[in-house]
Amino acid sequence: MTGDQRQQAALEEAELAYVAGRTLTDADADGDDRAVEAALRPRTLAEVIGQDRVCEQLSLVLQAARARGRAPDHVLLSGPPGLGKTTLAMIIAAEMGAPLRLTSGPAITHAGDLAAILSGLNEGDVLFVDEIHRMSRPAEEMLYMAMEDFRVDVIIGKGPGATAIPLEIPPFTLVGATTRAGLLPSPLRDRFGFTAHLEFYEPTDLDRIVRRSATLLDVDVVAEGSREIASRSRGTPRIANRLLRRVRDYAQVKVDGVVTREVARAGLDLYEVDASGLDRLDRGVLDALCRRFGGGPVGISTLAVAVGEERETVEEVAEPFLVRLGLLARTPRGRVATAAAWQHLGLTVPADAPFGADVALFDDEVGE
Repeated sequence: MTGDQRQQAALEEAELAYVAGRTLTDADADGDDRAVEAALRPRTLAEVIGQDRVCEQLSLVLQAARARGRAPDHVLLSGPPGLGKTTLAMIIAAEMGAPLRLTSGPAITHAGDLAAILSGLNEGDVLFVDEIHRMSRPAEEMLYMAMEDFRVDVIIGKGPGATAIPLEIPPFTLVGATTRAGLLPSPLRDRFGFTAHLEFYEPTDLDRIVRRSATLLDVDVVAEGSREIASRSRGTPRIANRLLRRVRDYAQVKVDGVVTREVARAGLDLYEVDASGLDRLDRGVLDALCRRFGGGPVGISTLAVAVGEERETVEEVAEPFLVRLGLLARTPRGRVATAAAWQHLGLTVPADAPFGADVALFDDEVGE
């Protein structure tokens, strides 16, 4: 790791400590969004709402490790963004009474970067690697030995004169998070002692999360208002908390500060979040697909140009939710709009729409 990278890592760790140490009132008053999000996170497994099976399994792993007086097995958390992977990593460290070290896969570009991080660990530390599937291949191969044998071989020199110096590492727990578990190679995936996939949240769980966050933020929200926010949160707690704060702003400025169903609907409509949770980008994709391309099939790159966004944004932000709602389908020839998409836009379904032809709507292949 270079001097600049060490300095950046130190700054990020200092910033995390600063954020975690701030009170919710101070952070909210200063408009510090990151600090507010950190303050809203559950601190223990008992405080986590939803993901009951994962929490039960993880609780057993941590209790057994504490009883043995050893670091718990390495943990792999997978699932879409915003479901609580980072929160669970923080909880693991808190439950074990261990420091949490944070980094990300894209930041580890060389094996030396990983060696520098591992050499700074103490016994029992929890190392959290976000987006672990984006780690460089040399670093990934070094991680195999570190996870199994708690040592790494640092290569000094090049060519025939190169020397491998073994570096012992104290036992630690690696918590890896990924939004694309399929990109993890089997040798890495198999070295995790516990793997969990986080599912999208049910509206009832999101309603409880909204009410808990409203209490912490001192927002006066009635039951119908919290349910309205939860129903438009795309099954994601991060989005639910963000929408709650925007509706709170609307309630404070436009009405008496109380979040009712009508206030929640009006606020969310203002921020272009419809009853199904679709935002401007989602509706733009459906509108382009139906109105400009007759429902498809159309390649993802062409669709991205039509809505004025990057291909990755459409593919990773809008498309998964649209597919989950059954509004968009991926086929070998490209993306197509389903009957539900036309109906959602208030349009008449054409007789020659792609979904009525010989298109295999949910084929695993993806058109370009």
